[in-house]
Amino acid sequence: MVSRAERTPFGEWWWTIDRWLMFSFVTLMVAGILFGLAAYPPVANKLGLSTFHFVNRQAFFLVVAGLIMVGTSFLSPRAVRRLALIVFLVGFALVVATLFIGTEIKGAKRWIFVGGFNLQPSEIVKPAFVVMSAWAFSQATERKDLSILPLFFAFLLLAMIAVPLIRQPDLGQTILISAVWAALFFLAGLHILWVVGLVAAGMAGLFLAYRFLDHATDRINRFLSKGDADTFNTDQALESFYQGGWLGRGPGEGTVKRSLPESHTDFLFAVIGEEFGALVCLMVVAIFAFIVIRGVFAARENTDPFCRLAAAGLVMLFGLQSFINMAVNLNLIPPKGMTLPFLSYGGSSLLSVGLAAGMLLAVTRRRPKSSLIERTPVYAPAPGPEPQHV
Repeated sequence: MVSRAERTPFGEWWWTIDRWLMFSFVTLMVAGILFGLAAYPPVANKLGLSTFHFVNRQAFFLVVAGLIMVGTSFLSPRAVRRLALIVFLVGFALVVATLFIGTEIKGAKRWIFVGGFNLQPSEIVKPAFVVMSAWAFSQATERKDLSILPLFFAFLLLAMIAVPLIRQPDLGQTILISAVWAALFFLAGLHILWVVGLVAAGMAGLFLAYRFLDHATDRINRFLSKGDADTFNTDQALESFYQGGWLGRGPGEGTVKRSLPESHTDFLFAVIGEEFGALVCLMVVAIFAFIVIRGVFAARENTDPFCRLAAAGLVMLFGLQSFINMAVNLNLIPPKGMTLPFLSYGGSSLLSVGLAAGMLLAVTRRRPKSSLIERTPVYAPAPGPEPQHV
């Protein structure tokens, strides 16, 4: 056991990290492998790959994501900002590159071949975008005399990432990052007129997407026209939950998963429902809810504006993505391809979530108040002449 008196980097990290959050992330990682053993082999066999092809790749990326999470959690708030800037610039360049040299899958160019595997840059750039936006909004709240410049930078960040995402197209990721950005704007203390304006802009954007993006129109129409359109994916997902009942059919005993498209990624939650039952699904939901609630309380108690906004933004990113995935599986919202953090198969998703979790752990560490003051150095007064004794 590490002593509180131990002044090593690991000792300080262990006693300042939010261990409940960290152990929750580790629990999801372990659960991801267990659920993957049930969901991945049928997909691999269907594609003519070795039975444990996806299991082995998922285990590898989980280890990498875990190392990224732990390594990032050692960083100071200033180092987190610098890392976010580097990741954002590289990720933004790759997002733009996908429009020209990206791999087209199902009519969308969202992937680029890097280092032997298909990378989805929009996944990698998300946590960096949230941290950079939090930094901009924190500057706007602290420097009232120059607040227009950080706000302009925040709007520029949103435009830089939203435009190429719409061009890919990737409406789901665009909605996700825009919602987190708007929430950060609200938490930074914007005027009520801004709230009305952002809500109106969001509704207008959704209408334009429905009107001019064919894939968005098709998905929304299928969701609204239940029973009169091709809803095979969501129908199969719901059938998985019905077949599983409360206790499930047992690991490896599911049958609906064999005909469920994307059962290892977008619809993994349905596979969990069929093979492990509704009770396990509720346990999974409880873990995600605990992470979100714990993160929100940690953000609220933080006295540093940047750390407070960054923690809130990262936990909202994590929570919204989880909600969207599970809501699609339950046919509560129109279908959208979005992974379930730490559980769904996908290297890009795991790297992104590992980075986001590490940044969240870093900005929620319990630090002395003085260590957060990084911009104003404190100088001791110069010693004066010694008093003369009479």
